[in-house]
Amino acid sequence: MRRSLGGLAIVHGIVGLVTCLSLIVFYIVEGPFGAINDVGNAVLGVLSAGLAWMSWRSGARCPAAFVGIAAVGAAITVVGSYLVLSDATGFFLAGLVSSVGFALIGVWLIAVNHWSAADSPGPRRLRTAGLVAGAVMALGFINAPGIAMGLDGMDTAPAWTFLGGFSWAGTYLLFPIWSLRLARALPRRQG
Repeated sequence: MRRSLGGLAIVHGIVGLVTCLSLIVFYIVEGPFGAINDVGNAVLGVLSAGLAWMSWRSGARCPAAFVGIAAVGAAITVVGSYLVLSDATGFFLAGLVSSVGFALIGVWLIAVNHWSAADSPGPRRLRTAGLVAGAVMALGFINAPGIAMGLDGMDTAPAWTFLGGFSWAGTYLLFPIWSLRLARALPRRQG
């Protein structure tokens, strides 16, 4: 099971970083990279739920309720991607939705690293990195009122939504890096 968790953590980390890169490239050259980012966003959410499930199944001490919170967050990220890919909303409102989904996943990330600190001989820096990544992702909760208000334009959005936008640094950089470090820290199977 730990080997599967390590493989999933690697895929999660790569998808997160590629999704981040696609957003950067989109802002430079546009083209299909916006849609690639939107699909990557949904895939990253689903992989995050898988990571939560696999870590729990591998013996993480985090209560199962937090795995459920991560699963709800993943579903919300998929909804956010669907909203923009289907042109039901613009990218801004869809991003607010997805950031709240990733904030829920951040709650799981905080919890799993908090509970693992109590009894795990694993790397302390890895746990600290997970706590920081989860806390930055949780900034996405700031965007929840923007969803209720139907905010769908950067030009007219209140300044507080940009504070919530910092959550993407946790989602697209810190969390994927944590996943890659997790994969590296897992015990290698003797063979």
